[in-house]
Amino acid sequence: MTNRRDFLRNAALLTAGGLLAGKTGKALAETVPATGAEASKLIGLQIYSLGKELYPDVAAGMKKIKDFGYSTLELAGYGDGKINGIDMEEFRKITEDAGLKIISTHVNPPVREYTEGNKGQIVDFWKKACDDHARIGVKYIIQPGQPSTRSTEEVAFVSEVFGEAGAVAQAAGLQFGYHNHEMEFARVRPGGTEAVFGRRGFGPDVKDAELIYDGLLKYTDPSLVFFELDVYWAVMGQVDPVEYLRKHADRIKVLHIKDRAVLGESGMMNFELIFKQAYINGIGDYFVELEGVRDITQFEGVKGCADYLKNAAFVK
Repeated sequence: MTNRRDFLRNAALLTAGGLLAGKTGKALAETVPATGAEASKLIGLQIYSLGKELYPDVAAGMKKIKDFGYSTLELAGYGDGKINGIDMEEFRKITEDAGLKIISTHVNPPVREYTEGNKGQIVDFWKKACDDHARIGVKYIIQPGQPSTRSTEEVAFVSEVFGEAGAVAQAAGLQFGYHNHEMEFARVRPGGTEAVFGRRGFGPDVKDAELIYDGLLKYTDPSLVFFELDVYWAVMGQVDPVEYLRKHADRIKVLHIKDRAVLGESGMMNFELIFKQAYINGIGDYFVELEGVRDITQFEGVKGCADYLKNAAFVK
């Protein structure tokens, strides 16, 4: 049922569309977007959120995702030109047939320990991954897995490898980014052998310790590497995501909007302030990510997240 707010919004769109059609000669249907959830907020979904529930019937699943109110997708499950065993071109067609657009992807290289000896292997992996994703029109290629970073030297070396991945992505017409979990907010020190997690880190007597995430920001080339801030994992890492958005507006380009389970149900996340700062920064792309839920299906949880965002006055 259309409520008064939807009616007024759609009336305004019809008026604007009529004026534009009169000036350009285009049909009204080409200038007026669809009504309902499809016409409102541009919400993205990381498909990892659905796990195995998506794959018995991907086409039907994508239609559900669209009906829930999502518009864009971030992929997971890449391997050798396929997404969880489905050819990438076929996967794109399925999503486009449902009215969805793939704009981002999560991809991990096959090694976690980065060394001078395997750097070439990592770069070659990114060349293929970037070529595969460029063919389906992806905008962002993002690494979500943390390499071993036990010292400031390792953080600097990983940043160097990220820069090479960024150059490969740029050559393919993509943008390379990094996605955090909570352990990037552990601390390391020069010559260290392990990262130390916790509010006190190494203690006040160690002056040269720094957060891994801060090191990645410092050592990576801004022209080659951006950051996708997962706001929930930032909170779990005992930092303030809004503070990071304020301090690093030039580096954080994409967000993961996440809660303990369904968005808005835990009381842990101040999504209003997060979205307010994101809009100030000009961030346009974000993706809902949902991990395990209890007593409901992943599809039901993903719908609950979309409903929360569609009903939130602070989400544009």
